[in-house]
Amino acid sequence: QVQLVESGGGLVQPGGSLRLSCAASGFTFSSYAMRWYRQAPGKERELVARITSTGDITNYVDSVKGRFTISRDNAKNTVHLQMISLKPEDTAVYYCNALLYRGSSYDTFWGQGTQFTVSS
Repeated sequence: QVQLVESGGGLVQPGGSLRLSCAASGFTFSSYAMRWYRQAPGKERELVARITSTGDITNYVDSVKGRFTISRDNAKNTVHLQMISLKPEDTAVYYCNALLYRGSSYDTFWGQGTQFTVSS
């Protein structure tokens, strides 16, 4: 059974830091690229950060560059999102996503999401 379980959400003050984690099971984690998406109230889901299966390449949406860092531990089947200098506009539900392209098709899995709020 495939599972992606996010954790680490909560309430944080502006300028604060937070680390989200996603624990994966039920599939070959080390073969999958991993992504963090977020969805704020009334907005579409947005790709925030992604990392290749080996962890050698990362990409970020412009709004979080220099503040967020995605990393993974293939030995522990986990992916993390370290966030600093948080802003109220970072408030959202954050989702972990696994993606593997198989030629013209792909496998993808989603976590249930974890909410955090940036507010004073």
